[in-house]
Amino acid sequence: MFYQLYELNHAAMAPFRAAADIMRFAYANPLNPFSQTPFGRTMAASLEMFERTTRRYGKPEFGLKQTTIGEQTVSVREEIVWSRSFCNLLHFARNVPPGRASDPRILIVAPMSGHYATLLRGTVEALLPSADIYITDWIDARMVPMTEGTFDFDDYVDYVIEMLHFLGHDTHVIAVCQPSVPVLAAAAVMEEANDPLSPSSMTLMGGPIDTRINPTAVNKLAQERTLQWFSDNVIMNVPWPQPGFMRPVYPGFLQLSGFMSMNLDRHVVAHKEFFMHLVKNDGEPEKHRDFYDEYLAVMDLTAEFYLQTVDQVFIKHALPKGELMHRGKRVDPAAIRKVALLTVEGENDDISGVGQTKAAQTICVNIPEDMRMHYLQPDVGHYGVFNGSRFRREIAPRIVNFVRQHSRSVVKPPVPRVIKGGRTG
Repeated sequence: MFYQLYELNHAAMAPFRAAADIMRFAYANPLNPFSQTPFGRTMAASLEMFERTTRRYGKPEFGLKQTTIGEQTVSVREEIVWSRSFCNLLHFARNVPPGRASDPRILIVAPMSGHYATLLRGTVEALLPSADIYITDWIDARMVPMTEGTFDFDDYVDYVIEMLHFLGHDTHVIAVCQPSVPVLAAAAVMEEANDPLSPSSMTLMGGPIDTRINPTAVNKLAQERTLQWFSDNVIMNVPWPQPGFMRPVYPGFLQLSGFMSMNLDRHVVAHKEFFMHLVKNDGEPEKHRDFYDEYLAVMDLTAEFYLQTVDQVFIKHALPKGELMHRGKRVDPAAIRKVALLTVEGENDDISGVGQTKAAQTICVNIPEDMRMHYLQPDVGHYGVFNGSRFRREIAPRIVNFVRQHSRSVVKPPVPRVIKGGRTG
């Protein structure tokens, strides 16, 4: 009944939240003489904090309306080009200048781990000037009726394969964090079947390929609990009147609680500073609002996918042990021969420890040396691997270069093995 109580509490707070929002506008209105006084700003700040801490954050928008290609600013149109019950494939269609050579086609597989695909807005934005970008937009499981069936790890791998088939020849795939395992599995399944539409390159970023290496707090929690414990304590049924009523899920608010508890002091300080900036009328509160509007927007995961991921990736370490199965058949990373492999890690990653993603280089034994590269970005944590200034400056250009070098439609120059500014292996 925990999920039902959570929903009941949210509904009960609705009138108080609405009243607080109205009063905040009144105290912040420039026509109100109190709005520019310490008392008025304190009241407005307190009411905003109450409203923000009691609301449900909806799915954010990407909001990427334009990008720069060369020296020209062009418009970007977001469109759904492929759809299934649990995922839409979004295309960021650019109004490319006439006469420009085709850019590489990249499929970004976003994490299905609680946050929406918009968490990778910065990733998409950084790559748009140089590539034709598609991204998986996973659907909140609580919004999918039970009549649509289940969604598990095998289905995830199948979705990736279907999307690669849809996009066609010479598509490159990027997996950010959690999807590193199913994306590698999809590539192995396609290669073993001699599928001509297997990706040209595969970039794995901050992913849990082998969580036995440098285990983090997340990895240790999984090792300390049994799968039955996770089933008994974190799996709940979607309450009425949501479209997915009675679907067993891992609720997004539980995942968010886990994320925030890892750095609780940092979040408390951030909210305290936000409140003080509002009272003093200084600083840049929009940055705080934008970050937490994104960070606090979460989605539910289907119970079967969540439990299988915990079991296979974090408890049994099935992929690095050669025991991962897909549709009853063993997944063989050694079958990957034609897919170039780039692995990217963050030096201070506290979710996927250093070495966990690089393990893909070890288990994919038959990828030629000139088609593989590993990059360790200094001074970044987990989110810095795919977002932020260092990603834009250091990581994104390397991804684009790697993708271009391993396009199957061009002659490939040799890949540089020593990179200044970072660490390679």
